[in-house]
Amino acid sequence: MHDTLADDLSRLPELLRSAQEFAARELEGLADRPVARLAGPPAANPVPVTGTGARGALARFAERWAPGFSASAGPRYLGFVTGGATPAALIGDWLTSTFDQNVSGGGDSSATALERETVRWLRGLFGLSDAHSGAFVTGATVSNTVGLAVAREWLGERRGVSVSRQGTAALGPVRVLSGSPHSSIPKAMSVLGIGRDSLRTVPVLPGGREAVDVGALAAALHELDGRPAIVVANAGTVNTVDFDDLRAIAALKERYGFWLHVDAAFGGFAALSPSYAHLTEGLDAADSVCVDLHKWLNVPYDAAVQFTRRQDLQVRVFHNSSPYLGMPTGDPDFLHLTPENSRRLRALAAWFSLTAYGADGHREIVERNAALARRLGERIEAAPHLRLLAPVRLNVVCFTLAGNPTWERVHAAGRAIAASGEAFVTPTFFDGRHGLRAAFSNWRTTEADTDRVLDAVVRCTEG
Repeated sequence: MHDTLADDLSRLPELLRSAQEFAARELEGLADRPVARLAGPPAANPVPVTGTGARGALARFAERWAPGFSASAGPRYLGFVTGGATPAALIGDWLTSTFDQNVSGGGDSSATALERETVRWLRGLFGLSDAHSGAFVTGATVSNTVGLAVAREWLGERRGVSVSRQGTAALGPVRVLSGSPHSSIPKAMSVLGIGRDSLRTVPVLPGGREAVDVGALAAALHELDGRPAIVVANAGTVNTVDFDDLRAIAALKERYGFWLHVDAAFGGFAALSPSYAHLTEGLDAADSVCVDLHKWLNVPYDAAVQFTRRQDLQVRVFHNSSPYLGMPTGDPDFLHLTPENSRRLRALAAWFSLTAYGADGHREIVERNAALARRLGERIEAAPHLRLLAPVRLNVVCFTLAGNPTWERVHAAGRAIAASGEAFVTPTFFDGRHGLRAAFSNWRTTEADTDRVLDAVVRCTEG
C-alpha cells in the first residue's frame, strides 16, 4: 500500500473528525455567509504528483475552493427550486458514502430493500396506488427521460413494434403534446431519438396561466385521428407553479389513446398539505410520474424518483442482458429499470429524513415555504417599483420591474441582488416579459430570512 494511503488508513477516525468539525463550522455560519459567490475561480493547478494526504487535501480545499462556494444549502438561496439538506438527510448522505453500496442488484445486501421501502413511502405520500412501481434516479431530467422512454415503448406496443429492439425508426412519427413543458422534456426527447420537433405546445388557459387548456388538448388529440400520442402534464410549472387539471386530462383517455406522463418535479409535494392536495388530484391516473427529491424533500444532490404503471415495458427498455448480472425476473433489480448499472444508495438520505421527520415534518416545510412565498409576494406587490407577474400559487414568486423591464434591466437587478450576498434569485421570461423568480423550498427559511430577501430585492431594484 502507498505510504500516504497507509498513513491515512491508520488515522481514519481522526481524519473523519477533522472533516466533521470543518463541515460543522461551515454549516454553523451558513445563514450569514454570502448567498452567492460571483468572483471567478482560482487559477488552475496541475494534478499533484506527490499527494498531501487527506488532512492536507482538506486544508487546501478549505483555503482554495470553499470560500468560492455558494450558500445554496442555506435559507436565502431562492434559485432553481433548490432544497437544502435536513440534518437527518445529511447523516444519511454521509453514511451512503461510508457503506458505499452499489444498489444495482440485491444479491449481496439489504440496501436494495431499503430503496424499495423508501419508494413505497414516497408513493404513499404522493397518493399513488400500488400499481405504480418506482426507482431512484439522479434528478428530474433523468426521471422525465425514463418516463418518456417507457412511453416510447408503449407507443411501439400500440403500433406492433418493439422500439427497444428495432429502434425509434421503426416507430414512425411521434407526437408529444404539452401546455407548458419544462425544458427537460425536449432534452429527453432529443436523447431518446423522438426529436425536439415532435413536441407540440398546446394552448394554455387565458389570463397569464401556464395550465393547459383541456379543450384545446382534446382538439389536438382529435386531430391525430386515433394515432397514439404522449401527453406531458404539469403538476407545478417552473415560473408560476401552475397545475394542469390532471383529472380532466386523465378523463380524455376514455376517448383518445395516449400515454399520460406527469412532471411533478416539485409540485408533487403539494400532496402533503391538506390546503394544497387538491392540486394533485388525478396524479394516480398517470402512466408515469417524475418527482425531484433534492428540491422539496430537502435531501442532498442528487436524488429523484420515477414512477410508472408499466414496469414490464420499463424492463424492456432498460434491462441489461449479461450472465453475471442475472435476468430481470420477479421483482427486477434496479439495473434493469434505470439507465445506470452502477447506482449509489441515493435512497438512504431520503429514508433518514422521512424516518426522522415523518410526513408531518415534511408537510410543515411545504406549508411554511408556501406561506413565506405569499409573504414575499405581498411585500413585492406593495413596492411601487416592482410588479408581480403572476399570483403566488404555492412556493414561487415571479416578479419584475415596473415600467419597461428590459432584459438588461432585469438581469442587472438579478446580478445586484446576488452581489449583495443577501439572496439569490434567477431570471426568467414569462407572459412576454422578463422577470425574476424566487423559489422557496429550503427547510431552514424563516420569516426573518424572507424579510432580508425583500430588503435586498427592494434595495437592489430601486432607481
